Amino acid sequence: MTRLVTNPRHGALRNLLTIADLGPDVAAGIDEVMNLTDSFVEVSERTIPKVPALRGRTVVSLFFEDSTRTRLSFETAAKRLSADTMNFSVATSSVKKGESLRDTIETIEAMGVDAIVVRHSSAGVPLQIARWAQSAVINAGDGWHEHPTQALLDCYTIRQRFGDLAGRRIAIVGDIRHSRVARSDVAAFTALGAEVTLVAPPTLLPPSLEGWPVKVSHDLDEMLPELDVCYLLRMQRERMTEALIPSLREYVTRFGLDAARADRLPDDALVMHPGPMNRGVEITAEVADRPNTVIIDQVRNGVAVRMAVLFLLLGSGTGWGGEVEG
Repeated sequence: MTRLVTNPRHGALRNLLTIADLGPDVAAGIDEVMNLTDSFVEVSERTIPKVPALRGRTVVSLFFEDSTRTRLSFETAAKRLSADTMNFSVATSSVKKGESLRDTIETIEAMGVDAIVVRHSSAGVPLQIARWAQSAVINAGDGWHEHPTQALLDCYTIRQRFGDLAGRRIAIVGDIRHSRVARSDVAAFTALGAEVTLVAPPTLLPPSLEGWPVKVSHDLDEMLPELDVCYLLRMQRERMTEALIPSLREYVTRFGLDAARADRLPDDALVMHPGPMNRGVEITAEVADRPNTVIIDQVRNGVAVRMAVLFLLLGSGTGWGGEVEG
Protein backbone atom coordinates (compact mmCIF):
# COMPACT_ATOMS: atom_id res chain seq x y z
CA MET A 1 0.00 0.00 0.00
CA THR A 2 1.40 3.39 -0.99
CA ARG A 3 0.29 6.55 0.78
CA LEU A 4 -0.11 9.64 -1.35
CA VAL A 5 2.31 12.47 -0.67
CA THR A 6 -0.54 14.96 -0.38
CA ASN A 7 -4.28 14.82 0.04
CA PRO A 8 -6.40 16.10 -2.85
CA ARG A 9 -7.38 19.74 -2.41
CA HIS A 10 -10.87 19.11 -3.77
CA GLY A 11 -12.51 22.37 -4.78
CA ALA A 12 -9.26 24.33 -4.97
CA LEU A 13 -8.60 23.33 -8.58
CA ARG A 14 -11.88 23.86 -10.42
CA ASN A 15 -10.58 23.64 -14.01
CA LEU A 16 -7.19 23.30 -15.67
CA LEU A 17 -7.19 25.64 -18.65
CA THR A 18 -3.72 27.18 -18.27
CA ILE A 19 -0.65 26.66 -16.12
CA ALA A 20 -1.74 29.73 -14.14
CA ASP A 21 -4.82 27.82 -12.93
CA LEU A 22 -2.55 25.83 -10.62
CA GLY A 23 -2.76 28.70 -8.15
CA PRO A 24 -1.22 32.02 -7.15
CA ASP A 25 2.01 30.15 -6.41
CA VAL A 26 2.40 28.26 -9.68
CA ALA A 27 5.54 26.45 -8.55
CA ALA A 28 3.73 25.07 -5.49
CA GLY A 29 0.84 23.96 -7.68
CA ILE A 30 3.20 22.17 -10.06
CA ASP A 31 4.98 20.53 -7.13
CA GLU A 32 1.65 19.21 -5.85
CA VAL A 33 0.93 17.62 -9.21
CA MET A 34 4.47 16.20 -9.34
CA ASN A 35 4.16 14.66 -5.87
CA LEU A 36 0.86 13.02 -6.73
CA THR A 37 2.35 11.80 -10.00
CA ASP A 38 5.04 9.92 -8.06
CA SER A 39 2.30 7.81 -6.49
CA PHE A 40 0.50 7.22 -9.75
CA VAL A 41 3.72 6.18 -11.50
CA GLU A 42 3.91 3.41 -8.92
CA VAL A 43 0.31 2.44 -9.67
CA SER A 44 1.07 2.30 -13.40
CA GLU A 45 3.92 -0.13 -12.77
CA ARG A 46 1.68 -2.69 -11.03
CA THR A 47 0.53 -5.92 -12.65
CA ILE A 48 -3.03 -4.55 -12.45
CA PRO A 49 -2.50 -0.77 -12.76
CA LYS A 50 -5.79 0.37 -11.28
CA VAL A 51 -7.11 2.07 -8.13
CA PRO A 52 -10.71 2.95 -7.16
CA ALA A 53 -9.99 6.65 -6.70
CA LEU A 54 -12.62 7.95 -9.15
CA ARG A 55 -15.10 5.09 -9.15
CA GLY A 56 -18.50 6.45 -10.10
CA ARG A 57 -17.08 9.48 -11.92
CA THR A 58 -17.40 9.99 -15.67
CA VAL A 59 -14.82 11.68 -17.90
CA VAL A 60 -15.65 12.66 -21.49
CA SER A 61 -13.08 13.39 -24.19
CA LEU A 62 -14.25 16.18 -26.51
CA PHE A 63 -11.64 16.41 -29.27
CA PHE A 64 -12.27 18.67 -32.26
CA GLU A 65 -8.71 18.04 -33.50
CA ASP A 66 -6.89 14.79 -34.22
CA SER A 67 -4.82 13.36 -31.39
CA THR A 68 -3.05 10.14 -30.51
CA ARG A 69 -0.96 10.70 -27.37
CA THR A 70 -3.13 13.14 -25.46
CA ARG A 71 -6.47 11.48 -26.13
CA LEU A 72 -5.32 7.95 -25.33
CA SER A 73 -3.34 9.19 -22.34
CA PHE A 74 -6.37 10.85 -20.74
CA GLU A 75 -8.55 7.82 -21.45
CA THR A 76 -5.98 5.48 -19.92
CA ALA A 77 -5.55 7.77 -16.90
CA ALA A 78 -9.30 7.87 -16.25
CA LYS A 79 -9.65 4.10 -16.54
CA ARG A 80 -6.73 3.47 -14.18
CA LEU A 81 -8.55 5.63 -11.64
CA SER A 82 -11.69 3.49 -12.22
CA ALA A 83 -13.65 6.34 -13.81
CA ASP A 84 -16.09 5.70 -16.65
CA THR A 85 -15.10 7.25 -19.98
CA MET A 86 -16.98 8.63 -22.96
CA ASN A 87 -15.43 9.58 -26.29
CA PHE A 88 -16.99 12.25 -28.48
CA SER A 89 -16.34 11.91 -32.21
CA VAL A 90 -16.94 15.12 -34.13
CA ALA A 91 -17.11 13.22 -37.42
CA THR A 92 -20.12 11.19 -36.29
CA SER A 93 -21.80 13.78 -34.04
CA SER A 94 -24.60 16.31 -34.47
CA VAL A 95 -21.93 19.00 -34.92
CA LYS A 96 -21.91 17.82 -38.53
CA LYS A 97 -25.64 18.71 -38.66
CA GLY A 98 -25.03 22.25 -37.43
CA GLU A 99 -25.41 21.79 -33.68
CA SER A 100 -23.76 24.64 -31.76
CA LEU A 101 -20.91 24.09 -29.32
CA ARG A 102 -23.08 25.21 -26.41
CA ASP A 103 -25.85 22.77 -27.30
CA THR A 104 -23.26 20.02 -27.60
CA ILE A 105 -21.92 20.78 -24.12
CA GLU A 106 -25.39 20.93 -22.58
CA THR A 107 -26.27 17.60 -24.22
CA ILE A 108 -23.13 15.93 -22.87
CA GLU A 109 -23.63 17.33 -19.38
CA ALA A 110 -27.24 16.11 -19.33
CA MET A 111 -25.83 12.58 -19.52
CA GLY A 112 -24.14 13.09 -16.16
CA VAL A 113 -20.42 13.73 -16.68
CA ASP A 114 -17.95 15.04 -14.12
CA ALA A 115 -15.06 16.22 -16.32
CA ILE A 116 -14.69 17.34 -19.91
CA VAL A 117 -11.29 17.02 -21.60
CA VAL A 118 -11.39 19.34 -24.61
CA ARG A 119 -9.10 19.99 -27.57
CA HIS A 120 -10.00 22.60 -30.16
CA SER A 121 -8.29 24.46 -32.98
CA SER A 122 -9.47 27.83 -31.66
CA ALA A 123 -7.83 29.50 -28.66
CA GLY A 124 -10.24 30.19 -25.82
CA VAL A 125 -12.77 27.43 -26.50
CA PRO A 126 -12.02 25.50 -23.25
CA LEU A 127 -12.49 28.76 -21.30
CA GLN A 128 -15.87 29.32 -22.95
CA ILE A 129 -16.90 25.74 -22.20
CA ALA A 130 -15.89 26.22 -18.57
CA ARG A 131 -18.25 29.22 -18.38
CA TRP A 132 -21.15 27.09 -19.58
CA ALA A 133 -20.38 23.79 -17.88
CA GLN A 134 -20.90 22.56 -14.35
CA SER A 135 -18.32 19.83 -14.96
CA ALA A 136 -14.60 20.32 -14.48
CA VAL A 137 -12.89 21.30 -17.75
CA ILE A 138 -9.36 20.32 -18.76
CA ASN A 139 -7.67 22.02 -21.69
CA ALA A 140 -6.03 19.37 -23.87
CA GLY A 141 -4.78 22.03 -26.28
CA ASP A 142 -6.52 25.08 -27.75
CA GLY A 143 -5.21 26.70 -30.92
CA TRP A 144 -1.91 28.47 -30.33
CA HIS A 145 -2.81 29.14 -26.70
CA GLU A 146 -1.88 26.48 -24.11
CA HIS A 147 -1.52 22.76 -23.41
CA PRO A 148 -1.02 22.62 -19.63
CA THR A 149 -0.88 18.86 -19.08
CA GLN A 150 1.87 18.55 -21.71
CA ALA A 151 3.91 21.09 -19.74
CA LEU A 152 3.29 19.17 -16.52
CA LEU A 153 4.47 15.88 -17.98
CA ASP A 154 7.50 17.67 -19.44
CA CYS A 155 8.35 19.06 -16.01
CA TYR A 156 7.97 15.62 -14.49
CA THR A 157 10.21 14.00 -17.10
CA ILE A 158 12.96 16.57 -16.52
CA ARG A 159 12.59 16.23 -12.75
CA GLN A 160 12.95 12.45 -13.06
CA ARG A 161 16.40 12.88 -14.62
CA PHE A 162 17.74 15.96 -12.82
CA GLY A 163 15.86 16.13 -9.52
CA ASP A 164 14.57 19.64 -10.16
CA LEU A 165 14.47 22.34 -12.83
CA ALA A 166 16.09 25.19 -10.89
CA GLY A 167 18.94 26.65 -12.93
CA ARG A 168 18.52 24.18 -15.77
CA ARG A 169 19.20 25.60 -19.23
CA ILE A 170 16.43 24.68 -21.66
CA ALA A 171 16.19 25.57 -25.34
CA ILE A 172 12.81 25.30 -27.05
CA VAL A 173 13.59 24.96 -30.75
CA GLY A 174 11.39 25.33 -33.80
CA ASP A 175 7.92 26.58 -34.65
CA ILE A 176 7.22 28.53 -31.47
CA ARG A 177 4.84 30.93 -33.20
CA HIS A 178 2.14 28.26 -33.59
CA SER A 179 2.97 26.19 -30.51
CA ARG A 180 0.63 25.93 -27.54
CA VAL A 181 3.14 23.54 -25.98
CA ALA A 182 5.84 26.24 -26.02
CA ARG A 183 3.58 28.71 -24.20
CA SER A 184 2.70 26.27 -21.43
CA ASP A 185 6.26 24.97 -21.15
CA VAL A 186 7.69 28.48 -20.80
CA ALA A 187 5.23 29.24 -18.00
CA ALA A 188 5.93 25.99 -16.16
CA PHE A 189 9.70 25.76 -16.69
CA THR A 190 10.37 29.34 -15.61
CA ALA A 191 8.05 29.03 -12.59
CA LEU A 192 10.33 26.19 -11.43
CA GLY A 193 13.47 28.27 -11.94
CA ALA A 194 14.72 27.09 -15.33
CA GLU A 195 16.42 29.41 -17.83
CA VAL A 196 14.55 29.16 -21.13
CA THR A 197 15.81 30.26 -24.55
CA LEU A 198 13.61 30.23 -27.64
CA VAL A 199 15.58 29.16 -30.72
CA ALA A 200 13.93 29.80 -34.07
CA PRO A 201 14.04 31.93 -37.21
CA PRO A 202 12.40 35.32 -36.56
CA THR A 203 9.35 34.35 -38.65
CA LEU A 204 8.60 31.39 -36.37
CA LEU A 205 8.61 33.44 -33.17
CA PRO A 206 5.39 34.97 -31.78
CA PRO A 207 4.57 38.50 -33.02
CA SER A 208 5.31 39.79 -29.51
CA LEU A 209 7.34 38.31 -26.67
CA GLU A 210 6.33 40.96 -24.17
CA GLY A 211 5.87 39.27 -20.82
CA TRP A 212 7.71 36.10 -21.83
CA PRO A 213 10.52 35.46 -19.29
CA VAL A 214 12.85 34.05 -21.94
CA LYS A 215 15.90 34.76 -24.05
CA VAL A 216 15.88 34.45 -27.84
CA SER A 217 18.48 33.02 -30.19
CA HIS A 218 18.56 32.33 -33.91
CA ASP A 219 21.66 30.10 -33.67
CA LEU A 220 21.09 26.55 -32.45
CA ASP A 221 24.74 25.56 -32.84
CA GLU A 222 25.82 28.28 -30.43
CA MET A 223 23.40 27.03 -27.77
CA LEU A 224 24.03 23.29 -27.85
CA PRO A 225 27.13 22.94 -25.60
CA GLU A 226 25.42 24.82 -22.76
CA LEU A 227 22.08 23.00 -22.65
CA ASP A 228 20.54 20.63 -20.14
CA VAL A 229 17.46 20.12 -22.32
CA CYS A 230 16.99 20.54 -26.07
CA TYR A 231 13.22 20.62 -26.59
CA LEU A 232 12.23 20.28 -30.24
CA LEU A 233 8.96 21.33 -31.86
CA ARG A 234 7.61 20.24 -35.21
CA MET A 235 6.69 22.59 -38.03
CA GLN A 236 2.93 23.05 -37.69
CA ARG A 237 2.23 23.49 -41.36
CA GLU A 238 -1.51 22.89 -40.83
CA ARG A 239 -1.66 26.21 -38.92
CA MET A 240 0.44 28.23 -41.36
CA THR A 241 -1.37 30.56 -43.73
CA GLU A 242 1.75 32.05 -45.31
CA ALA A 243 5.28 31.08 -46.28
CA LEU A 244 7.34 31.67 -43.12
CA ILE A 245 10.61 30.00 -44.15
CA PRO A 246 12.47 30.04 -47.48
CA SER A 247 12.37 26.25 -47.72
CA LEU A 248 12.09 23.17 -45.53
CA ARG A 249 15.61 22.18 -46.55
CA GLU A 250 17.03 25.45 -45.25
CA TYR A 251 15.11 25.07 -41.99
CA VAL A 252 16.52 21.56 -41.49
CA THR A 253 20.04 22.80 -42.24
CA ARG A 254 19.85 25.51 -39.58
CA PHE A 255 17.54 24.08 -36.90
CA GLY A 256 17.29 20.31 -37.37
CA LEU A 257 18.92 18.16 -34.68
CA ASP A 258 21.08 15.63 -36.51
CA ALA A 259 23.79 13.36 -35.11
CA ALA A 260 26.56 15.94 -35.50
CA ARG A 261 24.59 18.54 -33.56
CA ALA A 262 23.44 16.05 -30.92
CA ASP A 263 27.08 15.10 -30.30
CA ARG A 264 27.73 18.70 -29.22
CA LEU A 265 25.22 18.46 -26.37
CA PRO A 266 26.58 17.68 -22.89
CA ASP A 267 26.60 13.95 -22.14
CA ASP A 268 23.68 14.15 -19.70
CA ALA A 269 21.55 16.57 -21.73
CA LEU A 270 18.02 15.47 -22.62
CA VAL A 271 16.37 15.66 -26.04
CA MET A 272 12.61 16.11 -25.81
CA HIS A 273 9.69 16.41 -28.21
CA PRO A 274 5.91 16.62 -27.56
CA GLY A 275 5.07 14.55 -30.66
CA PRO A 276 4.21 13.81 -33.29
CA MET A 277 7.77 13.86 -34.61
CA ASN A 278 8.62 14.63 -38.21
CA ARG A 279 11.73 12.49 -38.49
CA GLY A 280 14.20 14.02 -40.87
CA VAL A 281 12.94 17.55 -40.22
CA GLU A 282 13.36 18.77 -36.63
CA ILE A 283 15.06 15.52 -35.58
CA THR A 284 16.79 12.71 -37.43
CA ALA A 285 15.82 9.08 -36.90
CA GLU A 286 19.22 8.28 -35.36
CA VAL A 287 18.92 11.03 -32.75
CA ALA A 288 15.30 10.13 -31.98
CA ASP A 289 16.45 6.66 -30.92
CA ARG A 290 19.37 7.70 -28.68
CA PRO A 291 19.28 6.89 -24.93
CA ASN A 292 19.20 10.56 -23.90
CA THR A 293 16.14 11.18 -26.09
CA VAL A 294 13.27 10.82 -23.63
CA ILE A 295 10.26 11.12 -25.92
CA ILE A 296 8.86 7.73 -24.89
CA ASP A 297 9.37 8.67 -21.22
CA GLN A 298 7.27 11.78 -21.86
CA VAL A 299 4.45 9.63 -23.23
CA ARG A 300 4.71 7.16 -20.35
CA ASN A 301 4.74 9.91 -17.73
CA GLY A 302 1.78 11.58 -19.40
CA VAL A 303 -0.58 8.90 -18.10
CA ALA A 304 0.51 9.30 -14.47
CA VAL A 305 0.49 13.11 -14.69
CA ARG A 306 -3.04 13.09 -16.10
CA MET A 307 -4.10 10.68 -13.35
CA ALA A 308 -2.85 13.26 -10.86
CA VAL A 309 -4.72 16.10 -12.59
CA LEU A 310 -7.99 14.14 -12.73
CA PHE A 311 -7.59 13.18 -9.08
CA LEU A 312 -7.01 16.79 -8.03
CA LEU A 313 -10.10 17.89 -9.95
CA LEU A 314 -12.47 15.05 -9.06
CA GLY A 315 -11.13 13.20 -6.03
CA SER A 316 -13.38 13.85 -3.04
CA GLY A 317 -10.90 12.64 -0.47
CA THR A 318 -13.67 10.61 1.18
CA GLY A 319 -14.06 6.85 1.15
CA TRP A 320 -10.53 6.38 -0.11
CA GLY A 321 -8.35 7.87 2.59
CA GLY A 322 -5.76 9.38 0.25
CA GLU A 323 -4.14 6.01 -0.27
CA VAL A 324 -3.38 3.95 -3.34
CA GLU A 325 -4.81 0.62 -2.28
CA GLY A 326 -3.11 -2.54 -3.40
